[in-house]
Amino acid sequence: MVDFQCKRPYDLGALVEIMRLLRQPEGCPWDQVQTHASIRRNFLEETYEALDALDRDDAVDLCEELGDVLLQVVFHAQIEAERGRFTMEDVVDGIAHKLVFRHPHVFGEKAADSTDQALNTWEKQKVVEKGQETVADTVEAVPHTLPALWRAEKECKRAAKGGFTWQDETVGLDRLEESVKALRQAAKNGHGDDWVRALGDVFFAGAKLAQNSDTDPEECLHRACDRFTRRFRAVESSAGKPLSDCTDQELNALWSAANP
Repeated sequence: MVDFQCKRPYDLGALVEIMRLLRQPEGCPWDQVQTHASIRRNFLEETYEALDALDRDDAVDLCEELGDVLLQVVFHAQIEAERGRFTMEDVVDGIAHKLVFRHPHVFGEKAADSTDQALNTWEKQKVVEKGQETVADTVEAVPHTLPALWRAEKECKRAAKGGFTWQDETVGLDRLEESVKALRQAAKNGHGDDWVRALGDVFFAGAKLAQNSDTDPEECLHRACDRFTRRFRAVESSAGKPLSDCTDQELNALWSAANP
């Protein structure tokens, strides 16, 4: 039994204390042994669940899921506090300092009369804060742990801000066609390193087209997934036999007949 006084409502300080007690020798056996690596996936899953609630505009679920995300933040901060590297108070102080520094048009003398100006100020302050001296520095700073399509789009966007883009969209389409041709050639040689590289170039060219047209590539692919699901259901229901028993020609015919 730990020394803790239950109370409602709890505040952030109470949450931090609860997590500290859970990690104590007399606390929870499971919480005690967790590491950054062991709960890493939990952080990602809780974030996606919060986004799902957000997309559904479900206030009750969103409130709960944001709490789960906050729990992950507190959990990782407590692990670091035990290692003596930083505390939850340092996390809060750091993000508060960042918000003030990146909003000189609110907390300083600069002016921003539109959302674009405010965003440009944010980005300029970020470059200064991170000590990034070149456009390549900003591109390299895109987290490598992002989903690959999202990472590609962000890298293209940052490169475009540095002038590496095109006004004529056909240039991007030509790049995509070149990548597809390289993919066809790689297919003739088997699915080795050339295939992996060419297929990656196709995906990246698509992400660049999305960025150049101010289109969210994740949204595009999600919509394609939705269409695939509906179309596949139609294919399966009209096949009349297991799809594994169908020839390529039969599958193509069923796919063509299905309403996308």
